Amino acid sequence: MIAWWALDDSDQTIDSLRDFLRDEAVDAWALVRGMPLKFWIADRENNRWGAVMLWESAEAAAPPLPRSPAELIGYPPTHRTWFDIEAVIEGIHSLPPLAGLGLALDT
Repeated sequence: MIAWWALDDSDQTIDSLRDFLRDEAVDAWALVRGMPLKFWIADRENNRWGAVMLWESAEAAAPPLPRSPAELIGYPPTHRTWFDIEAVIEGIHSLPPLAGLGLALDT
């Protein structure tokens, strides 16, 4: 599932949402069962922010879930799309484990 917010009508910014990730959301969402992967994305040029989530099932994506950024942004995602996954691979790379990477977590 991909959720995007156009932030033009919100008091929130990519930077304030980055703080939300660092201070609260990353740790809370890491405990969600049935969600093997979530990564948050930002498009500063177009003032958009969102997330891509991989769920085990539609039932796993049902509430209760950690606090949604929609509470901070003030409205639901501007765009939300569900997809079926046709195939998954893990490529060869020299990065550390992917959990814990990202601009919001850089110290």
